[in-house]
Amino acid sequence: MRQSGFRSIVGLVALSAVVEASNEKRAFDVFNFVDPLIGTINGGHVFPGATLPFGMAKAVADVNNPDEKQGGFAADNSDITGFSHMHDSGTGGSPSLGNFPIFPQTGCAGDIINNCFFTKDERASRRINGTVVAKPGYFAVSLNTSIHTEMTVTNHTALYRFNFPSNSSTISYQNRTTLPYSPLILVDLTDLPDSITNGVVQVDQTTGRLTGSGTFNPSFGIGNYNLSFCADFSGAPLRDTGVWINNRAGSQPKMLKRVADGVNSPPLPAGAWIQFHPPPNNQILARVGVSFISTEKACQNAEAEIPDFGFDKVQSAAQDTWREKLSVIEVDATGVSEELQTVFWSGTYRSMISPQDYTGENPLWNSTEPYYDSYYCIWDSFRSIHPLLTLLDPQSQTLMVRSLIDIYRHEGKLPDCRMSLCKGFTQGGSNADVVLADSYLKNITTEVDWKTGYEAVVSDAEDEPENWAVEGRGGLTSWKTLGYIPTDDYDPYGVGPFTRSISRTVEYAYNDFCIAEMAQALGNMADAEKYMARSNNWMNMYKADQTSLVSNTTDFPNSTVDSGFVGFLQPRYLNGTFGFQDPSLCSPLYNFTSCYLNPDGHETYEGSSWMYTFFVPQDMATLITTLGGPEEFTRRLSYLHASGLLYIGDEQAFLPVFQFHYAGRPGLSAYFSHFYIPSQFNDTLSGIAGNDDSGAMGSFTTLSMMGLWPVPGQDVYLITPPYFPSVSVTNKQSGKTAMIKNVNFDAGYDNIYIQGATLNGDSYAKNWITHSFWLDGGVLELTLGKNESAWGTREEDLPPSSSTSG
Repeated sequence: MRQSGFRSIVGLVALSAVVEASNEKRAFDVFNFVDPLIGTINGGHVFPGATLPFGMAKAVADVNNPDEKQGGFAADNSDITGFSHMHDSGTGGSPSLGNFPIFPQTGCAGDIINNCFFTKDERASRRINGTVVAKPGYFAVSLNTSIHTEMTVTNHTALYRFNFPSNSSTISYQNRTTLPYSPLILVDLTDLPDSITNGVVQVDQTTGRLTGSGTFNPSFGIGNYNLSFCADFSGAPLRDTGVWINNRAGSQPKMLKRVADGVNSPPLPAGAWIQFHPPPNNQILARVGVSFISTEKACQNAEAEIPDFGFDKVQSAAQDTWREKLSVIEVDATGVSEELQTVFWSGTYRSMISPQDYTGENPLWNSTEPYYDSYYCIWDSFRSIHPLLTLLDPQSQTLMVRSLIDIYRHEGKLPDCRMSLCKGFTQGGSNADVVLADSYLKNITTEVDWKTGYEAVVSDAEDEPENWAVEGRGGLTSWKTLGYIPTDDYDPYGVGPFTRSISRTVEYAYNDFCIAEMAQALGNMADAEKYMARSNNWMNMYKADQTSLVSNTTDFPNSTVDSGFVGFLQPRYLNGTFGFQDPSLCSPLYNFTSCYLNPDGHETYEGSSWMYTFFVPQDMATLITTLGGPEEFTRRLSYLHASGLLYIGDEQAFLPVFQFHYAGRPGLSAYFSHFYIPSQFNDTLSGIAGNDDSGAMGSFTTLSMMGLWPVPGQDVYLITPPYFPSVSVTNKQSGKTAMIKNVNFDAGYDNIYIQGATLNGDSYAKNWITHSFWLDGGVLELTLGKNESAWGTREEDLPPSSSTSG
C-alpha cells in the first residue's frame, strides 16, 4: 500500500515537472532574446533594421557618422538623414547600399516649399532618446521633429508608417518658426557612400507615385550596378508634387535627371518630393519596392508583395517567418543568464541576414537557378556562417551553393566576395572551394550540379584569371613549380596585389586539401593525390629557426621580451631564400592595422604570422610535431590567446580557440571559448569583438555555445560542452533531432571539462564527431566536471589529419 502510494506521489511529481516544462516551453518567446542593436557601435557595423531571413529589402534609419554607417544605423548620437530600403550588415569596408532614402517633414515654414530641408546636411535630425525599437522584421525611431517612423518589409519591398504629431495644426521645428501641418516626404537620389554617378527620378502628379533609378558603386569591389525604386503612399490626400536639386525645390518639372558633370563629385544632391494635406489619423504609409531590373519591376514587386498597405499584417508575416527559421533550435536554458541567452539567439538571428536572396533580380544573365548576393566575404563566412547554415537551414545553404556554381557558369570563376551584382576583392585564397567542399561532405545535394561544382573548384586551382584581385588565385605558376607563393613573385599571367604571400600560401594549401576531399569522394583518385600533395605546401614557408620578440604582452605590458617560441611562417623569395616579417606584426601588440588589402601591405592579411602559423587544419598532426609536440604546441597556442597576440574580432581567430583538441587537450578549447564569451561577446550595444561581416561574429557565438565546433571544409565537429543544460537541433533535411546534453551542468561554468561521453547510450571517447550525428539524430550526453580528464586525450580519440588518417 505504501509502495503504491509512493509510486503515485512520484508519478504526480513527474507529471508536475512535465507540465511545468511544457508551460515554460509555451511561454518562451525567442524574440525576448533577440537584440538586433548588439554591434551597432564601436565598429560592429551591424544592420539592426527590418529584414526577412536573407531578404533583399532591408529598411532602417540612416545616420551621418562616416565611421559607423556601414549598416545604415548606429546606436550613437549621430543624426538621422533618411530611411532607406537596402543595406548590408557588418561590413568592414566603406558604407554599402542605402539607396534612395526617403525623409518626412511635418510641413514647410511659411508653407513655402523652399523652406523645407532637402539636402542630407540640412535635413539631418536628432533622434529622441529611448525611442528606438528593433526586433526581427521591425524597426522604429522618433526624430526630434516629433515624427515617429516605423518600418517592416517583405522580400523586395519596404513599408514605412510615418506617425506625425497628433492634434496639431502648427508644429515648432528647431526653434525656427511654426510649421503648417502639410506633410512633405522627399526621396533623394543618393546612397550611403554618395557613389551615384547617374540617376533619374519622376513623380506622377495624379497618384503621387515616385519612381527612379541610378548607377552606383559597390563598397568592396569593382564595377557598378543599377538599381530602381517605386514608392507609393497612402493615408492622406495629395496636395502637390515636384523635384528638388541642391537646396531648392519646385512644382515643375515632374522629372529630373542627375548626371556626373565632371566638377561636382558626387553630383549635386537631387530628388523628388510629394506633399499632402493633413492625414486624418496623423499617419502616412510609404511603400517602396526595389529592383535591379527596372522601375517597372520595382513597382510590380511592391504591388504583388504589399497590395493593401497593411502594416500590421506585413509585420506579423515577417515575425512569423523569423520564428519559423529560429525554431529548429531548442535549448534548455535553466539557470542560464538572460545575457548569455541574448548573445546566443541574437547571434543566430544575425547569421541569417546575409547572403541575400536576389533570385529573379539578376540582370546579368538568364538562369533558372537561384541567385544570392552580398557575400561579405566568403573569406569570412566559410569559417562559421556557412557551416552554421548547413546545420540550421540546409535548404537555404543549398540555394546558396547552387547560386555560387551558377556564378561560375556565367562568369568563369567562383566568387570570394560579391556584392550588388559586382565582383568583390579576394582577400586570401579561393575560399568558395571550402564552402563547396563543406557542403558536399555534409549532404547538400538537392538539385546541386556537383559535376559543375567540382569543375569550378578545379578551375580555381589550375587556371589563373587575368584579375585575381577579384576572383580565383594568383601566382599559380609559382604555386605549381615552387610549392609556395613567393614574396615579390614574378607573375606575368595575371594582376592583383603582390602581397600576402604567407597567408595566401596557407590558404591555397587548404583550398587544395578541400578539392582533394571532393576528388576522393567523387572517385577521382589522381586529382585527390595531386591536390593532397599540394596541401602540404604550407611547410615551404616555415622557417624552423625563426624567433619572436613580443612587446606589451598581458604579462609584460611595458617591455619587449623573447616569447620563447621558435619556428614561424616567413616570407620566401623566388630563389628560395627567406625574408623577414616580425611574427607579431599585425597582431594587437604590434602595428595592428598594417596588413590590410592596400598595395603596400605585408605578407599576412589582417593578422600576424603568429596566428597564421596555426592555420593547417588539414594536417594538424604534422603541425603539432613541427612545433615541438603536443605539450609545446599547447603551450604555444595558450600563449597566443593569453598574451594578447590574438584578436578574436577577425574570423581567422575562431578556429585557434578549438585547436587544442588536436593536441589531446579538449578541455582547453572549452576554457578559451569561455575566455572570450561573454568578455568579448555580450549583450551590450558594442557586444561583438569586431565588425560582424554579415553575421560571422554571430555564428561564432552560436556555434561555440552549441558545443560542437565545425572545422570548415571537413566532416569534423570538435566537441565542447554547450553553454546550456541541453541544445537540440531538428534537421530539416532528415526531420531528425540531435541533442547535446550536459550532465552536472552549472550555470557558473565551473564544470566545463568533459569527464566522459555517451552517444545514444554507448560510451563515446572521440573528442570529435561527424555530420551524421546531425542528420541521423540522437543524443550526445556529456558528463562534466571541474577539472580536465582523460576523455578525448588518446591518440585514437583525436580529430583526423591528412598525414595520419588519409
